[in-house]
This record gives sequence, structure tokens and C-alpha cells, in this order.
Amino acid sequence: MQQEVIISGFGGQGTLFAGQLLAHAAMDSGKHVTWIPSYGPEMRGGKARCTVIVSDSEIGSPLVRRPSAAIVLNIPSMEAFEPAVKPEGVLVINDSLIPQKSGRKDIRIVDVAATELATEMGDARLANVICLGALVKATGIVPLEAIDEALERHLPVRHRKLLPLNHRALRRGAEAADA
Repeated sequence: MQQEVIISGFGGQGTLFAGQLLAHAAMDSGKHVTWIPSYGPEMRGGKARCTVIVSDSEIGSPLVRRPSAAIVLNIPSMEAFEPAVKPEGVLVINDSLIPQKSGRKDIRIVDVAATELATEMGDARLANVICLGALVKATGIVPLEAIDEALERHLPVRHRKLLPLNHRALRRGAEAADA
């Protein structure tokens, strides 16, 4: 099994963090992993994305051209990566910020009002973890509990007070994928 994922949005939306969580969870679960960040020169508001490959065997190349799954957090990401997802793949869309619907019938679309849900939870910055929960539930790339453990192990000290909210956000995303 090898799954290739793109997580894309604006800088400041937590795209790189979501990718790191996925990579840590997979690595801690004994999988082979690559994580490659890519971002513009802007601190916030510019393009930010990362690719994560999770595999049961060694990974031949860290490049992702046709992902099996993607999380898109904004309109430019939707425009760039919706067409790239492989047939029978998964596309998680933050429909709080992306009003257009996907016309693709050959992939699973998971629409999540991530920014709205995160705001209701008290912190709009949780949208990335909500979408990650939806992706994990929809793909089975790692168990949801592996993301919980990665949060426990790898959440920076300065954000530890947000740990309970992050766990709840992960579950909200998984619930959205079930809907």
C-alpha cells in the first residue's frame, strides 16, 4: 500500500503542520514516509503546501504528481489540485472557503465546513486538523488514534494548551467524513 497526499492552502492555515502530523503518525506506526514542504516567500497569506507519501515498503521517489488524496483549504488549491487527484482518490474540501463544487464523479469528495466548525469550537486555526480527521477517516491511511498520538508527541510546547481542542477537531473531521 502506498498513498500519496497533497495538503494545500494559504500560509498560516496550518497545511505544513497537518502534513507533519500525518507523517509523524505514519512513521510512529512503522510506515515508510516522506514529507516535503513547499511555500512562497510570504509569511502569511502566500501559497503553502506539502506532500506526504505513506507506504508499507520503501519509497522510490518523494515526488507526488498524481496524489491518491488531497486536502484543499482555499480556492487556488482547489483549482490546482482537484484535477490532479487519481481516479478513485479522495478530495477533502474546506467548503467554508471554497464555494464551488467539484464536478468529478471518479473520486470521493468530502466537503467539510472546516473553518466554520473550527470557529464554533473556539479557534479558526483548527480547520487544518478537522480536514486531516476527514482525510484519515475517508482514506484509512493511518488509524485516527495514530494522529492523536502524534499530537501528544509532536505538538509544540507553546501550543500544548490547545491539545484537547485538537483532539476534538480531529474527531469532528472524522464525523464529517462519515456524513
